[in-house]
Amino acid sequence: MGRRSKLPLVLIGLITVQSFCAVFFLGDVISDFRALGSWSGSHVHLSIETVATFSLVAAIGVEVKYLLYLLRRQSRLEDSLRQASSAIHDVIEAEFDSWHLTPAEQDVATFLVKGLSIGEIAEMRGSAEGTVKAHLNAIYRKSGTRNRAEMLSVLIDTLMGRPEPTEPAGAAGAQGRRSG
Repeated sequence: MGRRSKLPLVLIGLITVQSFCAVFFLGDVISDFRALGSWSGSHVHLSIETVATFSLVAAIGVEVKYLLYLLRRQSRLEDSLRQASSAIHDVIEAEFDSWHLTPAEQDVATFLVKGLSIGEIAEMRGSAEGTVKAHLNAIYRKSGTRNRAEMLSVLIDTLMGRPEPTEPAGAAGAQGRRSG
């Protein structure tokens, strides 16, 4: 469990303990007040205990409000992350489609984007490393790139909405990036 998911549990635990304490102190204040029979400003101890008890109750209210804020914020952030992830996936898939990759090549390219090695890709796909290398050569040729770094650079440029240069600097093999 990550730090992010522990925070609400810690706050819930803290609120629970404080609530038990508040109930105890409130009961004590009521009991002390009944024992005195009437309220008088001369009972300093009871006054301090009453202020402390109501302060604790107010603090619990603030903590509950903060916890609810955190939970709503976490939910919004998770929704935003899901939407952004989906949009990134769609852009990458569209780029793969524009390169006319086969389904197997798209699969390999996806693993490549995720940072897997050739051996890991072969293991994930249940194929030989030579097959993965053949797919990588086709991917690089179709994307107009020479290696993983160039291909990732093209994808990042696409994600950032940068227009593709007509003549990539220093990449003679990348001149036909969109052809083929």
